[in-house]
Amino acid sequence: MPRLPTPLTLPERKHDARPDGDHTGHGDDTDGDASSPSLRRPPPGPLRRRLRGEQATAWMFVSPSVLIILGLSVVPVAWSLLLSFRADDLVTPSRWVGLDNYRALVQDPHFGQAVRNTVLYTGLYVPASIGLGLALALVLNRRIRLVGLYRTLVFVPFVVSATAQGVLFSFVLDPDFGVANSVLHKLGVSPQGFLTDPGQALPVLVAISLWSGTGFCVVVILAALQDVPPSLTEAARLDGAGRWHLLRHVVLPSLTPVLTFLLLWQTINALQVFDLVYVTTKGGPLGSTTVIVYFIWEQAFKNFTAGYGAAAAYALALALLLVFAVPRLVRAARGRARATRRLEGAAR
Repeated sequence: MPRLPTPLTLPERKHDARPDGDHTGHGDDTDGDASSPSLRRPPPGPLRRRLRGEQATAWMFVSPSVLIILGLSVVPVAWSLLLSFRADDLVTPSRWVGLDNYRALVQDPHFGQAVRNTVLYTGLYVPASIGLGLALALVLNRRIRLVGLYRTLVFVPFVVSATAQGVLFSFVLDPDFGVANSVLHKLGVSPQGFLTDPGQALPVLVAISLWSGTGFCVVVILAALQDVPPSLTEAARLDGAGRWHLLRHVVLPSLTPVLTFLLLWQTINALQVFDLVYVTTKGGPLGSTTVIVYFIWEQAFKNFTAGYGAAAAYALALALLLVFAVPRLVRAARGRARATRRLEGAAR
């Protein structure tokens, strides 16, 4: 039997073939070697100069925003924190008083009334805005005629400024010449004080806020409703689920993240309400609509007790911090509890 020829194995080449047909691989090793350090990166000197130039250009574009943030956010926050420990009327030299401003807040009945008004306003406005927004979103999520027009009309009041709302409703709810009392008179109802009645002023402000703030909730919930998988709703209907069971077991669980966001967002907005109060009632009548932010403004720029007002502002900041921190802590505790239950179940 004849012997088979031995296969010829060619050595691996480190260089690509040259266009002129030179396959010898001789010459400068750096001409075709892509892994050569000289081809992998530019020389250190020019590279550093180029990076410095890019960094300088980036800082040139970013510096206006940085200056604005420092000038309008960081510096005022630090200055107001220092101011809260001083007695300052913004005119004469201030003096250090330590925690006296915070102690005075605890004993001030006007601050206590402002806190109660703010909590009452928040407790009325937040659930009502989310509940009304959910109801309207469920209605506007159907295929009905002129649904685009209805969605626009619901959202339009949200884009109206609070100042314009206050001026508008001050005329509408005027106890002597307002349209509201004229309509009530034709219906046989006695005239109401509205914004001039201490018992009605705060609920009326809540109603005005609902007129404008519900539109935001409607838009957010409506967008979330359109993201609910149709397969879930169809499967629930095939299983015999009615509208209430469909809403409770399919729609609401899908809306939980959105409703949580709205709860936090509306609470923060309610705790910071000011412009509507300033335009309509200016904290009256008899302090029935004095909220925390209006109390801060009144102390700092009306009574010229800036240090006392700064202490009230940091009390509000602490309340807002708790609004953010408490849900996160509760969520983290629930996550740890679930993980513990899973580990216990796996160990069994």
